[in-house]
Amino acid sequence: MINKTNIVLYTGFSSDLPGRVTNHKNKVVKWFTKRYNVDKLVYYETCECREGALFREKQIKAGSRQDKIDLINSVNPEWEDLSGKL
Repeated sequence: MINKTNIVLYTGFSSDLPGRVTNHKNKVVKWFTKRYNVDKLVYYETCECREGALFREKQIKAGSRQDKIDLINSVNPEWEDLSGKL
């Protein structure tokens, strides 16, 4: 997820992505995402199990900012908000 100016990147995982995105958009999540207005879903992956999702989250977080930008660009070059497609 990113903020409206496409500067702040946030990586996380959830077993309820639509609910999690709604919480971020409504500023229910008080910490990082609320502080930096992170509320635009530009990339997501699905996994078969929680452990796989957590492992993938850690892989993405370990990458550089450019790695994350490249990952987003590979599937969403316009950086459209994908939350309406969930």
